[in-house]
Amino acid sequence: MHAAPPPSFPRSRPPLPKVSRQWLHDAVVEHLRSLIVEGALAAGQKLNERELCEVFGISRTPLREAMKVLAAEGLIVLAPNRGASVASMSELEIREAFEVLGGLEALAGQLACERISEAELLEIRGLHQSMLACRTRNDLAGYYSRNQMIHDKINEAARNTSLRQIYLGVNRRLQALRFRSNFQAPKWDSAVHDHAQMLLALEARDGIRLAAILQRHLLDKREAVLGTAAAPCEADSAACSEIPSG
Repeated sequence: MHAAPPPSFPRSRPPLPKVSRQWLHDAVVEHLRSLIVEGALAAGQKLNERELCEVFGISRTPLREAMKVLAAEGLIVLAPNRGASVASMSELEIREAFEVLGGLEALAGQLACERISEAELLEIRGLHQSMLACRTRNDLAGYYSRNQMIHDKINEAARNTSLRQIYLGVNRRLQALRFRSNFQAPKWDSAVHDHAQMLLALEARDGIRLAAILQRHLLDKREAVLGTAAAPCEADSAACSEIPSG
């Protein structure tokens, strides 16, 4: 079996389709979130409303409403008289957020093993196979989308509304970092292996095992994120004070 080639990433994102009025609000939020998560909009970057309106084919009103949503998620900072910019996270914030998210996913895994339906399990199997196909094609965006859907489906299967609300809030702040943790092929392949083990534990309804895999998986993601950010900062420690979250 041949190893998949190392990932390659385009320097510019392909143009986004114009947004239909029928699903304007949700679409603008999703498009803008994707630009941040996939790194097309860098941490600290000031958002140019005129350019974004041209890209999306919309007026400033829906764009500003979308920015308010993403500001509530922690992806954008809205500063009085200074406009909007993409948020950053300090190293301490990253460490703490991944610790919390690892605990939340571990608990969700335990509960999901008790409560998941066969239909939900079948859907997760399908997403896993589709995710593997994306890895083979070196499609990081497609891989990440399915990867996150698997984590989300496990969280939904836990059937705990309070857990889900907290999980969604913490995870939104870390999505961009989780996306970029797979930029190195060995890290990407390690994540694929973890997901295979998650599926086996879920199928066996082994909550303790799944919880341990999920928690370790999130802590490994954290170390990959911090390790990737530290390398270019060695010559200038001041540049390491904040790490991109978008």
